[in-house]
Amino acid sequence: MSTDISTGETVRYAPEHTPRMRWAQHAPEVYRAMIRLDAAARQGLDPKLYELVKIRASQINHCALCLDMHTKDALAAGESVQRIVQLSAWEESKHFYTEKELAAIELTEAITVLTDGFVPDEVYENAAKHFEEAELAQLIAGITVINAWNRFGVTTRAVPGHYQAGQHQ
Repeated sequence: MSTDISTGETVRYAPEHTPRMRWAQHAPEVYRAMIRLDAAARQGLDPKLYELVKIRASQINHCALCLDMHTKDALAAGESVQRIVQLSAWEESKHFYTEKELAAIELTEAITVLTDGFVPDEVYENAAKHFEEAELAQLIAGITVINAWNRFGVTTRAVPGHYQAGQHQ
């Protein structure tokens, strides 16, 4: 139970679900490798942009744990609540983002969804206009890594709400 700050009323929230498994405990070498891969992927990327990418992929993949984690990390990195909230509707809210951020968000969607079996040339070319080749390689790596994290989180039903900003950095 919790108290609603605006009304002072007690609110009973739904119970927290139990994770299917704590995969990192059962596959510690894989977990440590993922941590190293994530650290390598973030090299040279703007932290706020990288968090936006992680949030957008996590929205698409419905990974509640990653949404919890990366919204907190984005806020701690100085990102605004408004830009985080608008991210799920970025195509209608382009004026909140730079052209470079929009290219990264669009590339994130293309890599995350892959419904047509490839990343469209125009999406890749737009990203290539805004990112130096080495930075683009890092961005692609970062998008790939968050998608892997999302799959671990969603498959094992990882529980959101307990992460503290910066806890895994």
